[in-house]
Amino acid sequence: MTHVYTKCVQAGWTPKKGEPRVLPIYQSTTFKYDTSEQMAKLLDLEEPGYFYTRLQNPTSDYAAQKIAELEGGRKAMLTASGQAASFYSVFNICEAGDHFISSSAIYGGTFNLFEVTLKKLGIEVTFVNQDAPEEEIQKAFKANTKLIFAETIANPAGNVLDIQKMADIAHKNGVPLIVDNTFATPVHCRPIEFGADIVIHSTSKYMDGHASALGGVIVDSGRFDWSKYPEKFPGMNEPDESYHGLIYSEAFGKDAYYIKATVQLMRDLGSMVSPQNAFLLNMGLETLHLRMQRHSENALETAKFLKNHPKVAWVNYSGLKESPYYELAQKQFDAGRSCGVLAFGLKGGKENSIQFMDSLQMIAIVTHVADTRSCVLHPASHTHRQLSDEQLIAAGIRPDLIRLSVGIEHISDIIQDLEQALEQA
Repeated sequence: MTHVYTKCVQAGWTPKKGEPRVLPIYQSTTFKYDTSEQMAKLLDLEEPGYFYTRLQNPTSDYAAQKIAELEGGRKAMLTASGQAASFYSVFNICEAGDHFISSSAIYGGTFNLFEVTLKKLGIEVTFVNQDAPEEEIQKAFKANTKLIFAETIANPAGNVLDIQKMADIAHKNGVPLIVDNTFATPVHCRPIEFGADIVIHSTSKYMDGHASALGGVIVDSGRFDWSKYPEKFPGMNEPDESYHGLIYSEAFGKDAYYIKATVQLMRDLGSMVSPQNAFLLNMGLETLHLRMQRHSENALETAKFLKNHPKVAWVNYSGLKESPYYELAQKQFDAGRSCGVLAFGLKGGKENSIQFMDSLQMIAIVTHVADTRSCVLHPASHTHRQLSDEQLIAAGIRPDLIRLSVGIEHISDIIQDLEQALEQA
């Protein structure tokens, strides 16, 4: 089996004789066919092919296929942003009147999408503590529950998901597990190997690496049997009138989820990534394995420095042996490596944390996270400011929590900047 490092470089685009060595940018909205019948068969899903970039584009598909191979999935679909991937992954299964379960330890934008926006569409969510015992999580299930959603490494708290535990709970109840693997990346963790059915990413983060292109991806493992639960998943098992009564589970089998997301959701909602951004993503993926090693090494050294500093109250990073997630990280992450993101707080509370951040010189205060440059953010004031105090605590976000995304600069420069800012805090 080809190593994941090699897949970062070689998977996806495989040029034939005389074709470009580098994935081409198919910068076109539309594609030509010779006969009306050929186009009609494409629109009726009777033949594969490209006809409009809102649904599919070769550049996007080759980049998506690389990610599918990295994650060990069957198929993948790129989206215009990570937020679009979160929405599509759930909306491809749920409709008005449905319910799903989500970990409370998720990114603030995703929390708001689930708690506020999906509610307007008639889809209800129940948030649970992912670290709770199985019997506690089981209480959240209802007759109309359709899936469980969680993040491999929670943004920003850093909690590590026990993927196998959550997958077992989901499958006992006849629903799939969707895992956001943005922070760990398939270089360090492949949730499908631990039972996840669908994996998503904000590709704008580590996968892209250079912070120049928004994007998201949904990877379908092809392992969940939608036809086994025809009443629970009507979207997969009942005729789609917009395709002359086609039934996805019958027509496409293991690819039903991926096909439905592409030809129904992307067709109607149109959050397709641009060919240019897909090209930039593919370029980033070629060095993902190299960057993730440096991110993790730098983050571990940074976590050790912070842990031993007298002005630091606490540090949450699964690479530290003191972390409650250390053993789980050793089990799920290649070589026990986590990512470059860690959470910590200072003695003196929220105001001291903000003063520290404002004193940083090289490390920038930005909304972004997980690219090559070190950056910092105060979630309670920034990305999660729409949450109540109770919701912040449920998500594992303390008022003093600082999210530090450790880049691939030299570790001595990173620690020097932290040290001088701590002196002023």
